[in-house]
Amino acid sequence: MLGAFKGNAHFDPIILLLIAMAIEGYIGGAGALFRRVPHPVVLIGRAINFFDQKLNRDWRSTVDRAVRGAVTVVLLITAAGAMGAVLMWLTFHQSFGWAAELFLVVTLIAGRGLFDAVAGVAKALETGTLEDGQAAVSHIVGRDPATLDEGGVARAAVESLAENFSDAYVAPVFWYVLMGLPGLLIYKTVNTLDSMIGHRTPRHQAFGFTAARLDDALNAVPARLSALIIAVGAMFVPTANPRAAIAAAFRDAGKHRSFNAGWPEAAMAGALGLALAGPRRYDGHIVEDAWMGDGRARLTAKDIRRALYLYAVACLVTGGIVAAIAVLRLDG
Repeated sequence: MLGAFKGNAHFDPIILLLIAMAIEGYIGGAGALFRRVPHPVVLIGRAINFFDQKLNRDWRSTVDRAVRGAVTVVLLITAAGAMGAVLMWLTFHQSFGWAAELFLVVTLIAGRGLFDAVAGVAKALETGTLEDGQAAVSHIVGRDPATLDEGGVARAAVESLAENFSDAYVAPVFWYVLMGLPGLLIYKTVNTLDSMIGHRTPRHQAFGFTAARLDDALNAVPARLSALIIAVGAMFVPTANPRAAIAAAFRDAGKHRSFNAGWPEAAMAGALGLALAGPRRYDGHIVEDAWMGDGRARLTAKDIRRALYLYAVACLVTGGIVAAIAVLRLDG
């Protein structure tokens, strides 16, 4: 298989992607290494913070801050795309250039890391106290964990798993298949921009406007594809219902306050017979969101395990789609 990387005439980035997905699924994203050196996303975050501190001054006008935010986005995605293009050139023109690209793809796909984080919530609820579950879920959600009972902790974990299946797994794979390493780096840069400055707060409402809208655009197809993949995965999970996943996605996705997050969340809710989203507390106030799915809202650790099972199968389905694309390319 490594013969696919010997020289530009034989290199196939889709094969590299499949290897990266397999490595990441088995060992994760080299977390031990990044305890010593900064993770690429951390470096992106530092660059974003630099521009935020330098350009997003409180005394500037709304229009000025919006323009400066747009310039920040353009500069950072241009740098990300250029870096990706350089590394891709090395992959095609240097004997072992592919190794650097493989390493970077492994670190930027976060499927295993997400699985482990959500599994940690289930384990905390199963073997510890409610406070242990709240502490575990605080690492993956933005809401106030102290206000959550056991059902709220479990529901928050399943919602995060479903939403991030698109953001952390399907979308990076999608943009790598479409545009190679530049596409993947641009996507991760925009996604990090959105998570850091794409908020409707007085400080970032204007400055983060472009980042938030671009993130919506880049996630539009992957989010809807994620719902379909969850439904396909439900065909192979005994406790899941693929038809209910599709029905809930088309019926309830639009109820979510996010343009994209409702698709995988609604599909997960329908597939497992659950009710997700609904009213929740952020920063001391209650957000009155609609429910997605028409099943149980009182989730338990067992429901987190069911969601993890479906998530793992959905990741395998994603890998199967990439493998099918690789076969078609070889046949072509």
